[in-house]
Amino acid sequence: MSEAVTVLRDGAIGIIELSRPDKFNCLSGEMHRRIDAARAGFEADADLRAILLRGQGRHFCTGADLDEVKAILDDAAALDRFIGEGMAVLRRLETSPLPVIVAVQGLCLAGGLELVLAADVCIAAESASFGDQHARFGLIPGWGGSQRLTRVIGLRRALDLMLSARWMTALEAQAVGLVSQVVPDAGLEEAALDYCRTLTTRSRAGLALMKRLGREGLEMTLDQGMRLERDAALRHLPGADAAEGLAAFAGRRAPQFP
Repeated sequence: MSEAVTVLRDGAIGIIELSRPDKFNCLSGEMHRRIDAARAGFEADADLRAILLRGQGRHFCTGADLDEVKAILDDAAALDRFIGEGMAVLRRLETSPLPVIVAVQGLCLAGGLELVLAADVCIAAESASFGDQHARFGLIPGWGGSQRLTRVIGLRRALDLMLSARWMTALEAQAVGLVSQVVPDAGLEEAALDYCRTLTTRSRAGLALMKRLGREGLEMTLDQGMRLERDAALRHLPGADAAEGLAAFAGRRAPQFP
Protein backbone atom coordinates (compact mmCIF):
# COMPACT_ATOMS: atom_id res chain seq x y z
CA MET A 1 0.00 0.00 0.00
CA SER A 2 2.99 2.31 0.47
CA GLU A 3 3.08 3.05 -3.28
CA ALA A 4 -0.69 3.21 -3.82
CA VAL A 5 -0.45 6.95 -4.51
CA THR A 6 2.46 8.45 -6.46
CA VAL A 7 3.27 12.15 -6.15
CA LEU A 8 5.00 13.76 -9.13
CA ARG A 9 5.71 17.21 -10.51
CA ASP A 10 5.82 18.57 -14.06
CA GLY A 11 7.01 22.16 -13.89
CA ALA A 12 4.31 24.14 -12.09
CA ILE A 13 1.92 21.17 -12.16
CA GLY A 14 1.55 18.89 -9.15
CA ILE A 15 0.49 15.36 -10.10
CA ILE A 16 -1.33 12.91 -7.82
CA GLU A 17 -1.44 9.46 -9.40
CA LEU A 18 -3.52 6.56 -8.13
CA SER A 19 -1.03 3.72 -8.34
CA ARG A 20 -2.93 0.56 -7.57
CA PRO A 21 -3.76 -0.72 -11.07
CA ASP A 22 -4.00 -4.35 -9.96
CA LYS A 23 -6.98 -3.31 -7.82
CA PHE A 24 -8.34 -0.89 -10.44
CA ASN A 25 -7.15 1.94 -8.16
CA CYS A 26 -9.88 1.28 -5.59
CA LEU A 27 -9.58 3.78 -2.74
CA SER A 28 -8.47 2.89 0.76
CA GLY A 29 -8.32 5.13 3.79
CA GLU A 30 -4.55 5.27 3.46
CA MET A 31 -4.86 6.41 -0.17
CA HIS A 32 -7.17 9.22 0.88
CA ARG A 33 -4.64 10.33 3.47
CA ARG A 34 -1.85 10.31 0.88
CA ILE A 35 -3.97 12.30 -1.58
CA ASP A 36 -4.65 14.81 1.18
CA ALA A 37 -0.98 15.11 2.10
CA ALA A 38 -0.02 15.65 -1.55
CA ARG A 39 -2.66 18.36 -1.95
CA ALA A 40 -1.45 20.15 1.17
CA GLY A 41 2.14 19.99 -0.06
CA PHE A 42 1.23 21.43 -3.43
CA GLU A 43 -0.78 24.24 -1.86
CA ALA A 44 2.22 25.19 0.29
CA ASP A 45 4.42 25.52 -2.82
CA ALA A 46 4.02 29.06 -4.19
CA ASP A 47 5.33 27.96 -7.60
CA LEU A 48 2.50 25.45 -8.21
CA ARG A 49 -0.42 26.52 -10.39
CA ALA A 50 -2.52 23.36 -10.82
CA ILE A 51 -3.07 19.82 -9.56
CA LEU A 52 -3.54 16.94 -11.98
CA LEU A 53 -5.22 13.81 -10.62
CA ARG A 54 -4.89 10.65 -12.69
CA GLY A 55 -4.78 6.86 -12.37
CA GLN A 56 -2.38 4.18 -13.55
CA GLY A 57 -3.47 1.25 -15.67
CA ARG A 58 -6.63 0.54 -17.66
CA HIS A 59 -9.10 2.18 -15.25
CA PHE A 60 -9.12 5.46 -13.36
CA CYS A 61 -10.85 4.19 -10.20
CA THR A 62 -13.61 1.66 -9.56
CA GLY A 63 -14.59 2.92 -6.10
CA ALA A 64 -13.78 2.23 -2.46
CA ASP A 65 -11.72 -0.73 -1.34
CA LEU A 66 -14.63 -3.01 -0.40
CA ASP A 67 -12.37 -5.41 1.48
CA GLU A 68 -11.53 -2.55 3.81
CA VAL A 69 -15.20 -1.57 4.08
CA LYS A 70 -16.31 -5.11 4.90
CA ALA A 71 -13.68 -5.39 7.62
CA ILE A 72 -15.07 -2.41 9.54
CA LEU A 73 -18.85 -2.79 9.09
CA ASP A 74 -19.27 -4.03 12.65
CA ASP A 75 -17.06 -1.30 14.12
CA ALA A 76 -19.14 1.88 14.23
CA ALA A 77 -16.22 4.11 15.19
CA ALA A 78 -13.97 2.76 12.42
CA LEU A 79 -16.75 3.06 9.85
CA ASP A 80 -17.42 6.65 10.93
CA ARG A 81 -13.71 7.46 10.54
CA PHE A 82 -13.56 5.85 7.08
CA ILE A 83 -16.57 7.82 5.83
CA GLY A 84 -15.68 11.05 7.62
CA GLU A 85 -12.06 11.09 6.55
CA GLY A 86 -13.00 10.41 2.94
CA MET A 87 -15.56 13.22 2.98
CA ALA A 88 -13.07 15.63 4.54
CA VAL A 89 -10.31 14.79 2.05
CA LEU A 90 -12.58 15.35 -0.95
CA ARG A 91 -13.94 18.56 0.57
CA ARG A 92 -10.42 19.94 0.99
CA LEU A 93 -9.63 18.94 -2.59
CA GLU A 94 -12.80 20.65 -3.78
CA THR A 95 -12.04 23.88 -1.90
CA SER A 96 -8.31 23.93 -2.67
CA PRO A 97 -7.13 27.31 -3.98
CA LEU A 98 -5.40 25.39 -6.78
CA PRO A 99 -7.43 24.21 -9.79
CA VAL A 100 -7.84 20.43 -9.68
CA ILE A 101 -7.95 18.71 -13.07
CA VAL A 102 -8.78 15.01 -13.34
CA ALA A 103 -7.95 12.71 -16.26
CA VAL A 104 -10.18 9.64 -16.58
CA GLN A 105 -9.62 6.47 -18.58
CA GLY A 106 -11.57 3.22 -18.47
CA LEU A 107 -13.96 2.84 -15.57
CA CYS A 108 -14.79 5.64 -13.14
CA LEU A 109 -17.31 4.21 -10.69
CA ALA A 110 -18.79 4.92 -7.24
CA GLY A 111 -15.97 6.32 -5.09
CA GLY A 112 -14.03 7.12 -8.27
CA LEU A 113 -16.97 9.20 -9.46
CA GLU A 114 -17.06 10.93 -6.08
CA LEU A 115 -13.39 11.83 -6.55
CA VAL A 116 -14.12 13.28 -9.99
CA LEU A 117 -17.02 15.31 -8.61
CA ALA A 118 -14.68 16.99 -6.12
CA ALA A 119 -12.38 18.14 -8.95
CA ASP A 120 -12.88 21.28 -11.04
CA VAL A 121 -12.38 20.01 -14.59
CA CYS A 122 -12.64 16.47 -15.96
CA ILE A 123 -10.92 15.36 -19.16
CA ALA A 124 -11.97 11.89 -20.28
CA ALA A 125 -10.75 9.35 -22.79
CA GLU A 126 -13.28 8.35 -25.45
CA SER A 127 -13.62 4.86 -23.99
CA ALA A 128 -14.18 6.06 -20.40
CA SER A 129 -17.36 5.07 -18.56
CA PHE A 130 -18.89 6.79 -15.53
CA GLY A 131 -21.33 5.31 -13.05
CA ASP A 132 -22.53 5.05 -9.49
CA GLN A 133 -22.56 1.36 -8.59
CA HIS A 134 -23.82 1.61 -5.01
CA ALA A 135 -27.43 0.61 -5.73
CA ARG A 136 -26.34 -2.55 -7.52
CA PHE A 137 -24.92 -3.90 -4.25
CA GLY A 138 -27.33 -2.44 -1.71
CA LEU A 139 -24.95 0.38 -0.79
CA ILE A 140 -25.22 4.18 -0.86
CA PRO A 141 -22.61 6.91 -1.47
CA GLY A 142 -20.62 7.97 1.57
CA TRP A 143 -18.12 10.54 0.31
CA GLY A 144 -20.52 13.21 -0.94
CA GLY A 145 -21.58 11.63 -4.22
CA SER A 146 -25.33 12.01 -3.71
CA GLN A 147 -24.91 15.72 -2.99
CA ARG A 148 -22.36 16.74 -5.61
CA LEU A 149 -23.85 14.70 -8.44
CA THR A 150 -27.21 16.46 -8.15
CA ARG A 151 -25.47 19.83 -8.19
CA VAL A 152 -23.35 19.00 -11.23
CA ILE A 153 -25.83 17.23 -13.52
CA GLY A 154 -29.24 18.00 -11.96
CA LEU A 155 -31.55 16.02 -9.71
CA ARG A 156 -33.33 13.82 -12.27
CA ARG A 157 -30.17 12.82 -14.13
CA ALA A 158 -28.38 12.16 -10.84
CA LEU A 159 -31.21 9.99 -9.52
CA ASP A 160 -31.32 8.08 -12.81
CA LEU A 161 -27.60 7.35 -12.52
CA MET A 162 -27.76 6.42 -8.82
CA LEU A 163 -30.97 4.37 -8.84
CA SER A 164 -30.28 2.43 -12.04
CA ALA A 165 -26.52 1.98 -11.40
CA ARG A 166 -26.06 2.26 -15.15
CA TRP A 167 -22.89 3.55 -16.80
CA MET A 168 -22.58 6.73 -18.85
CA THR A 169 -20.28 6.92 -21.85
CA ALA A 170 -17.75 9.73 -21.92
CA LEU A 171 -19.80 11.58 -24.54
CA GLU A 172 -22.99 11.29 -22.49
CA ALA A 173 -21.11 12.48 -19.42
CA GLN A 174 -19.87 15.45 -21.42
CA ALA A 175 -23.40 16.24 -22.65
CA VAL A 176 -24.72 16.49 -19.08
CA GLY A 177 -21.79 18.55 -17.79
CA LEU A 178 -19.88 15.94 -15.83
CA VAL A 179 -16.98 15.89 -18.30
CA SER A 180 -15.36 18.99 -19.79
CA GLN A 181 -13.46 17.42 -22.70
CA VAL A 182 -13.43 14.03 -24.44
CA VAL A 183 -10.20 13.10 -26.19
CA PRO A 184 -8.80 10.03 -27.98
CA ASP A 185 -7.59 7.39 -25.54
CA ALA A 186 -3.97 7.66 -26.66
CA GLY A 187 -3.97 11.42 -26.15
CA LEU A 188 -5.48 11.59 -22.66
CA GLU A 189 -2.29 12.14 -20.67
CA GLU A 190 -0.96 14.83 -22.98
CA ALA A 191 -4.35 16.57 -23.25
CA ALA A 192 -4.62 16.78 -19.46
CA LEU A 193 -1.05 18.05 -19.12
CA ASP A 194 -1.60 20.61 -21.88
CA TYR A 195 -4.69 21.90 -20.09
CA CYS A 196 -2.73 22.22 -16.85
CA ARG A 197 0.17 23.91 -18.66
CA THR A 198 -2.25 26.57 -19.84
CA LEU A 199 -3.17 27.23 -16.21
CA THR A 200 0.50 27.65 -15.28
CA THR A 201 0.53 30.91 -17.26
CA ARG A 202 -2.30 32.37 -15.16
CA SER A 203 -2.34 34.35 -11.94
CA ARG A 204 -2.46 31.91 -9.02
CA ALA A 205 -4.45 34.42 -6.95
CA GLY A 206 -6.86 35.06 -9.81
CA LEU A 207 -7.50 31.37 -10.39
CA ALA A 208 -8.10 30.80 -6.69
CA LEU A 209 -10.58 33.66 -6.54
CA MET A 210 -12.53 32.53 -9.60
CA LYS A 211 -12.75 29.01 -8.20
CA ARG A 212 -13.94 30.33 -4.84
CA LEU A 213 -16.51 32.66 -6.43
CA GLY A 214 -17.97 29.88 -8.53
CA ARG A 215 -18.19 27.31 -5.75
CA GLU A 216 -19.33 29.58 -2.92
CA GLY A 217 -21.73 31.49 -5.14
CA LEU A 218 -23.49 28.25 -6.04
CA GLU A 219 -24.74 28.02 -2.45
CA MET A 220 -25.98 31.65 -2.38
CA THR A 221 -28.80 33.67 -3.85
CA LEU A 222 -27.89 35.63 -6.98
CA ASP A 223 -27.78 38.90 -5.04
CA GLN A 224 -25.49 37.39 -2.40
CA GLY A 225 -23.24 35.98 -5.09
CA MET A 226 -23.05 39.33 -6.86
CA ARG A 227 -21.97 41.00 -3.63
CA LEU A 228 -19.35 38.28 -3.14
CA GLU A 229 -17.98 38.96 -6.62
CA ARG A 230 -18.01 42.74 -6.15
CA ASP A 231 -16.07 42.50 -2.90
CA ALA A 232 -13.54 40.13 -4.47
CA ALA A 233 -13.06 42.40 -7.50
CA LEU A 234 -12.53 45.46 -5.30
CA ARG A 235 -9.76 43.61 -3.46
CA HIS A 236 -8.13 41.91 -6.44
CA LEU A 237 -8.15 44.54 -9.20
CA PRO A 238 -5.87 47.08 -7.46
CA GLY A 239 -3.30 44.32 -6.85
CA ALA A 240 -0.04 43.40 -8.55
CA ASP A 241 -1.40 40.57 -10.72
CA ALA A 242 -4.07 42.74 -12.31
CA ALA A 243 -1.50 45.50 -12.87
CA GLU A 244 0.82 43.04 -14.61
CA GLY A 245 -2.04 41.72 -16.74
CA LEU A 246 -3.06 45.19 -17.86
CA ALA A 247 0.55 46.17 -18.59
CA ALA A 248 1.01 43.00 -20.65
CA PHE A 249 -2.18 43.72 -22.59
CA ALA A 250 -1.04 47.29 -23.32
CA GLY A 251 2.42 46.09 -24.31
CA ARG A 252 1.10 43.23 -26.46
CA ARG A 253 3.12 40.65 -24.54
CA ALA A 254 2.41 37.65 -22.40
CA PRO A 255 1.96 38.50 -18.68
CA GLN A 256 4.52 37.20 -16.21
CA PHE A 257 2.82 36.46 -12.91
CA PRO A 258 4.88 35.69 -9.80
